[in-house]
Amino acid sequence: MFEFLLSEDQKKVRDEAGELVKWVPRQMILDMDNDKIKFPTEFLKEAGKRNLLGTRYPKRWGGRDMNWVATAAVMEEIGTLGYIFSCVFGVGAELVCDAIILHGSDFLKDKYVKPLLRGDIFAAECLTEPRGGSDFFGTSSIAEDKNDHFLLNGQKRFIVGAEGADYFLVYAKTDATAEPHKALTCLVVDRGPGVDVKYVYGLMGCRGGGAGRIVFRDVKVPKENVVGRLNGAYSVFNTMMIPERLGTAAMTIGAARPALEIAARYSTRRKAFGKTINQFQGVSFQIAEASTLLDASRALVYATCMAVDSAQSPNLVRKMVSETKKFVTESCQKVSHIAMQVMGGIGYTNVFPIERIFRDLRLASIWTGTNEVMSAIVANEYYKELTRVKQEIRDYEADSEAANELEEKIFE
Repeated sequence: MFEFLLSEDQKKVRDEAGELVKWVPRQMILDMDNDKIKFPTEFLKEAGKRNLLGTRYPKRWGGRDMNWVATAAVMEEIGTLGYIFSCVFGVGAELVCDAIILHGSDFLKDKYVKPLLRGDIFAAECLTEPRGGSDFFGTSSIAEDKNDHFLLNGQKRFIVGAEGADYFLVYAKTDATAEPHKALTCLVVDRGPGVDVKYVYGLMGCRGGGAGRIVFRDVKVPKENVVGRLNGAYSVFNTMMIPERLGTAAMTIGAARPALEIAARYSTRRKAFGKTINQFQGVSFQIAEASTLLDASRALVYATCMAVDSAQSPNLVRKMVSETKKFVTESCQKVSHIAMQVMGGIGYTNVFPIERIFRDLRLASIWTGTNEVMSAIVANEYYKELTRVKQEIRDYEADSEAANELEEKIFE
């Protein structure tokens, strides 16, 4: 943790998250990884009791009126339990609630946000479909206008928290004739008649988070459950990408942190050729690299949090969030790889939790937008930025001996 970046209140809430981490029974972690627990209801209830869900939302709706820096500190701490704990922690309290707080009516906030932040009910976000992952606006789920309600039909899959959710944040097509960005509406859909949830996936890692498939068959959705405007899901989606990706980055640091700690402590005890292996540069330099990657990741997360908190331009925030998600998730995956390499064969067994951390973190660069999508966004925003920035300081291209050889500068 970068203590010097945190205020006393931020340190306090971070430490409270640490107390929740201590509370979680070891058996809960093991049972989730073995799919004996399909959804960590008791964990989320306890988080709600401790007022740790949705810390950056107004107190009026159950939050703490804090900011993204505090949220990042909490999310990192929760992530140390295992990646899936922070996934389910964030999906309801940071993703679904974010959409309702920013775009929903007071009616929706009172009905769905307050009880969720208390830990009384749970929610899941429904983006991915059988025929569409990264192609979000290719959504084929349809909500047909029936005057006083919508009739929802469609499928969603790979939905974290589906098993335990009491309601879902669903994006569906409400205007079949409009262009994709103007065709979708965001809806709050209660679990009830016509909502079929199946816990069907044999996941490589991140088990126990209730990931499932959802089929909607003629589900009646009241008109008051529209989040934002009719056919205005694009606005909701744009703001959702901040907690989706910045939250992912923060929690990924937490999930990787124990891997480095375990490997480093192991290296001070494990002996080879008459001395502990941390005395070999081949080992200590790997530990140094992993430590650097975590600190660089944390620095980027906090810089991006400050950009969001200070309401920097949407283009800058979009670029920084995408850079952060990509850099942090790939760096933390490398940290888990290094940890296993340092520990050797024993790291490949379940004697230590390195293999679970390694499996879990593989999700990080796939979900909430693949890292290839992040690269596309970063490139797009950088080129736009390049056209906006004037060479007011100096013409750097002219700083070469043959800069005036114009006949050599062929571009077509």
